[in-house]
Amino acid sequence: MTVIQNHTVINKAISEVYSFLADLNNHEQLMPDNIYNWISTADEAQFTIKNMAKLSLKINQRVENKEIICVPSEEAPFEIKLSWQVEEISPSETKATFVIDAQLNMMMKMMASGPLQKLVDHQINRVKEVLG
Repeated sequence: MTVIQNHTVINKAISEVYSFLADLNNHEQLMPDNIYNWISTADEAQFTIKNMAKLSLKINQRVENKEIICVPSEEAPFEIKLSWQVEEISPSETKATFVIDAQLNMMMKMMASGPLQKLVDHQINRVKEVLG
């Protein structure tokens, strides 16, 4: 498994950060410009990554004020799991970590790990801006 991750600290209570991340409708605000055709509900999201692929994700697990796990709801180009983990630092500060676990062969790792790291970094920056 290839693990790609980043984290940030948000000046909000853990319940507020968790509630935002637990609803996939909110994730459109976190996406970079190369994402389009976004369709979502609280539990599922479909979108297209420009010049790459169409992805459909669903929430597989929610652990209140701890973690949200998304997995593909349709066949994906490779096995992948996306998770947001939240951890209380203080009553008004929350650490948010975004992790992508992807089953990548050597060729896919060379091609996809850079864009996946950019996606993680972008979403971490955006969640801090949006909730900041």
